[in-house]
Amino acid sequence: MPIVIGVDFGTLSVRVTLVHSQKGPIGTASADYPLNRRREDPDFATQSHYDQMNALVQATHSVLEQTGVASEDIVALALDTTGSSVIPVDKNLEPLDDYYLWCDHRAKAEAEEITARAHAAGLEAIDWCGGVYSHEWGFAKLLHWLRHNPDKREHFATALEHCDMVAATLSGVTSVSGLKRSVCAMGHKWLWNPKWDGYPAEEFLFSVDPLLAGVREKLGGEFLTSNNIAGHLSSEWAVKMGLQAGIPIPVGAFDAHWDAIGSHIREGDVVNVVGTSTCIIAMARETELVPGVCGVVPGSVHPSYTGIEAGLSATGDIFEAIARRAGSTVAALSSGLGTYRAGQTGLLRLSWDNGDRTVLVNPELGGITLGWNLLHTAQDELFAAIEGTAFHTRIILERMAEHGVRVDRVINAGGIPQKNEVLNQVYASVLNKPVLVPAGVPTSIGSGIFALLAAGVYPTIEAAQEAVCLPLRTVEPDPASALIYEQLYRHYRSVYFTLGTRDAAPIALGAVMPALRSIASAHATSRAQAQAQKPA
Repeated sequence: MPIVIGVDFGTLSVRVTLVHSQKGPIGTASADYPLNRRREDPDFATQSHYDQMNALVQATHSVLEQTGVASEDIVALALDTTGSSVIPVDKNLEPLDDYYLWCDHRAKAEAEEITARAHAAGLEAIDWCGGVYSHEWGFAKLLHWLRHNPDKREHFATALEHCDMVAATLSGVTSVSGLKRSVCAMGHKWLWNPKWDGYPAEEFLFSVDPLLAGVREKLGGEFLTSNNIAGHLSSEWAVKMGLQAGIPIPVGAFDAHWDAIGSHIREGDVVNVVGTSTCIIAMARETELVPGVCGVVPGSVHPSYTGIEAGLSATGDIFEAIARRAGSTVAALSSGLGTYRAGQTGLLRLSWDNGDRTVLVNPELGGITLGWNLLHTAQDELFAAIEGTAFHTRIILERMAEHGVRVDRVINAGGIPQKNEVLNQVYASVLNKPVLVPAGVPTSIGSGIFALLAAGVYPTIEAAQEAVCLPLRTVEPDPASALIYEQLYRHYRSVYFTLGTRDAAPIALGAVMPALRSIASAHATSRAQAQAQKPA
């Protein structure tokens, strides 16, 4: 039976999975590449295209060797990547610099300028990305690069999202005219939509900065959903990877969007892709604009639906930071968290350590924890951080539901839910909904599904999902915890909008601390009584 390759480019490594058309995933290998940081500039985060492509070759050879699958059995290859990860290239599509990774935050000023100019001009596109253009997105990063690399401007031909660059490289495309661009990438990060003839008008871009003059035309190519073919594997890369030349490569997408497909998303589902950050993905036949939600793009997740993207700027990164400051590890601190109960720490922790992506869209915010006393531990803070990310997720889901997005089921995908059952239970109780968890890591299964479509093995995404997606298990909310979290959420929501909004109306927050102490005290009394009742 046919076998395809699903590729997922993450922040630190590439994961290559062989997906059997009936058995699903049959083997996975990964290879690392360096992330370039600068101590003197914490906003700096870049990566080499060549390092990534070498890692892809290495991981592909590893998975073929481990499984014993012959190259002639591989009938297609599909890939997803992080985003917005932007690379400027010359006329031959050769890199002029490294990727500005999704987590590169240097373009804050540029994003603010784009946002202000868009509102002043009444630009419709700004409403489709939640009302604020992010420093993580394409035009902001490109403008920052143009401003800071005057010596390279004359060689600049176009800029590419990571997923489009890799597909072009593997297909042997060497000109802008031959490019296939991802609707997912360009719609969510580059203000692109056929509704207004693609990008914003040349006049608007020039008004932001004359350096953007002509960029609209340079960002050319064909814009396609992922049920279309980007190209076929070139002879050069077939030799390097040990595969057959000519196998189809569909148009790529962002990792979280295809993780949702690999997690068996359907209309009415919301998928939390929980990793270093959290990307929240939904899809709907019809939807309206959602204020503060960073992307509403037709065809971005599933070609037949409108994709909705939101998220938290940091999740696993917060957990890691807590452990690092304590001289420990997340795994060590997590040991024993299963005995913790809702609100028992007396802490209320907001997840703004890397700013707020949704719904405030404010990169200037920082982490806040209320309720400290002299006896609190790093383990207490870790549990409060899990609760805080769950509360933040609930704010996002409520905002989406208020604007017509169905939230029937919640699926916790990504790497963290596979190894942190406490997080799944807290999320279920905070959301007061069953949380579904794939029975294994769904990363790169979505890529495999689009590869199966490209090879003509299955006629629809749904048919491929039924064949290869992992089973979903259910984590039910705990009724007692859900009641406590309902109280805490009201306080979290008040603090979130009051402290996170620059011009927020005054609100009384004096009830927050007594509520935290009261809930924690009730837990302490209950534990003491249980201890006293134990036989001597």
